[in-house]
Amino acid sequence: MYPHICPASVQVPDLETLIQKAKSLISRAKSPATLKAYRNDWRDFESWCRAHNLPSLPSTPEIVVLYVSDLASTHAVSTITRRLTSITKAHQAAGFEDSPASSRHFVVGETLKGIRRVLGTEQKGKAPLLTADVRSIVASSPDSVLGCRDNALVLVAFAGAFRRSEVAQMRVSDLSFNEHGVVVSLHYSKTDPEGACRKVGIPFSENRGTCPVRALRAWLETAKATDGPVFRRVDRNGFASRRGLHKDSIGKILKRAAARAGMNTAPLGGHSLRAGCVTQAAMNGVREFIIMKQTGHKTVATLRRYIRSGEIFRENAAAGLGI
Repeated sequence: MYPHICPASVQVPDLETLIQKAKSLISRAKSPATLKAYRNDWRDFESWCRAHNLPSLPSTPEIVVLYVSDLASTHAVSTITRRLTSITKAHQAAGFEDSPASSRHFVVGETLKGIRRVLGTEQKGKAPLLTADVRSIVASSPDSVLGCRDNALVLVAFAGAFRRSEVAQMRVSDLSFNEHGVVVSLHYSKTDPEGACRKVGIPFSENRGTCPVRALRAWLETAKATDGPVFRRVDRNGFASRRGLHKDSIGKILKRAAARAGMNTAPLGGHSLRAGCVTQAAMNGVREFIIMKQTGHKTVATLRRYIRSGEIFRENAAAGLGI
């Protein structure tokens, strides 16, 4: 017997099939949101180069420096850094391994350092919604299908510290109810792009009016959702659709719900519930590694960027000065 010889019945894929399969796998190495950002960034760079009669592909470090210097007056450091990455990806895809946007080029690296010193690197996230805010939102919700959906979405996203994409992708089959609450299986997320599946537990709340588990059950019953997406569109006639929400609509839904409670919605966004969960938990003395189990953060440094100003006053040296 020669086990290394394929039996005649085994079909060996042709080369073109393997090439297409490889291309498909490569295209899925990054999330759709990341690929979209790369495309938009590259279009912006191309447009800027055309406007200034400069080459974009291949480009030069000097041209890239002029571009990011122009961006520095209107864009955050994080956005400028991502633009450099997008320019690099475009050049690599075209076969130019030595990217003109790499900080290995002295002029690019020094310009980026200068931009960071001038603009700073603080990430200005959306304002967090704390427990009192969430209670106000729920109390102001209408007694309707829309209000039922909004309450479940707000409470579940807050308790689970979920991202917008995780809320939008959540399916009924991902939910497992038990005597303690509900376990949500996240098959794909920003910190788990390879689909290892992270499980998030949401317990019953003592306050029935703001219990995320009870609110979720009420919504599933109201929407008659036994399969498919958990959170769905509600049409103008008050009927729950079978179509799930797009992640970009989460922030709009939250802003409308907050407006009903009389809140200033300008600093709020879809990330306010996740940031609020982390901030409130930290203010309540929950240990960081416990918060990280809920949020899926891999490092404490990243987690701490989510903890907004309220945590600063929980344990503060100045409070013990006696002044």
